[in-house]
Amino acid sequence: KKKSSSRNEEEEKWHYTRKSKSESNQLEGFSGFFREEREQAMSDAFCSDCKRQTEVVFDHSAGDTVCSECGLVLESHSIDETSEWRTFANESGDNDPVRVGGPTNPLLADGGLTTVIAKPNGTSGDFLSSSLGRWQNRGSNPDRGLIVAFKTIATMADRLGLVATIKDRANEIYKRVEDQKSSRGRNQDALLAACLYIACRQEDKPRTVKEICSVANGATKKEIGRAKEYIVKQLGLETGQSVEMGTIHAGDFMRRFCSNLGMTNQTVKAAQESVKKSEEFDIRRSPISIAAAVIYIITQLSDEKKPLRDISVATGVAEGTIRNSYKDLYPHLPKIIPAWYAKEEDLKNLQSP
Repeated sequence: KKKSSSRNEEEEKWHYTRKSKSESNQLEGFSGFFREEREQAMSDAFCSDCKRQTEVVFDHSAGDTVCSECGLVLESHSIDETSEWRTFANESGDNDPVRVGGPTNPLLADGGLTTVIAKPNGTSGDFLSSSLGRWQNRGSNPDRGLIVAFKTIATMADRLGLVATIKDRANEIYKRVEDQKSSRGRNQDALLAACLYIACRQEDKPRTVKEICSVANGATKKEIGRAKEYIVKQLGLETGQSVEMGTIHAGDFMRRFCSNLGMTNQTVKAAQESVKKSEEFDIRRSPISIAAAVIYIITQLSDEKKPLRDISVATGVAEGTIRNSYKDLYPHLPKIIPAWYAKEEDLKNLQSP
C-alpha cells in the first residue's frame, strides 16, 4: 500500500508539473500575441496628464485611446475607418466581402433594385429555387432593353478610358431617345456609339468618330454619323430647342495624341502653345487635322523626329490631309511656334510644302 500510494503521488506530481509547464507555455504564447498586437497598435500622442509625448495604445474593441504611462483615456468611442473584410454570403465557399447591393439607377423604372432569385447552391431547396428562377426569366421586364444598352455603353466607355460622368450622360441621352419609341429598326450599335459621341462633346471631352468607331461593335463611321444626326433631331423635337454639342478645339486632342506618340513634356508643351496660337488665324481645317499638322511640325523641329505615317496612325488623320494642313499653317509658323522652342533659322530649315 505504501508503494502504491507513493507511486500515485509521483504520478500526480508529474501530471501537475506537466500541466503547469503547458499552462505557462500557453500563457507565454498569449502574452507574446498580445504583445505583438500591442506593439502594432501603439503610437505616440500628447498626454495631458503626463505633459509630454507618450506611447498610446488603441483598444479597437472599445474604441479607446489609452496612455501607456498613466492609463488616461485620451479618446473614447473612436470610429474605426479601416476596411471591414467580412463575408456576409450564405454560401460557405463564397469569399465575396460585399455587404450591400449595387447603386440605384434613376433611369430605370424600379431604380435598378429588382429582386433576383439566385441559382441553386446545393441545398434542399434546389427544385424550388430553380423553378422560381425560370419563371422570373420568363416574366417580362420593361427595363431589360435599357439594361443591355447601358452595359454596352459602359463597355465602350471603359475601352476608351472615359469617366463615369460621360457614361451617365450617354445613358441619359439614350433613355430620352428610347422614350420616344421612334428608334425601332435602326442600328442599335450605331445608336449607342452616337450617344457616347454626343456625351463626350457635351462634357468637353471630345473623341473623334474614328475612336468611337473602334469600340462600336462593327458600326461604321457613316452609320454613327447618321445616328448622331437622328439623335440630335429627336432631342431637338423633344425640347423645342437646338441641342448644344459643345465646340471642338484642336487642343482637346493634343495631349492624347502626343501621349500616343510618346513625346516628351517639352514637345507636348510646345505643341499645346502652338495649337492655341493657331486659333487666332483663319485656317479652314478641322481641329483634328490642325492638331495632327502641329504635331508633325513640332516633331520635325525636335531631335526625335516622327515619321508622317506614325502621326497618321496615332491621330487617325490621313497623310494627305496632314500635308494639306501643314501647307496652310506654313506661312504662319513664325507666329505660331513658340520662340523658346525654335528660332527663325530652325523654321527656315523646315521642308517647304
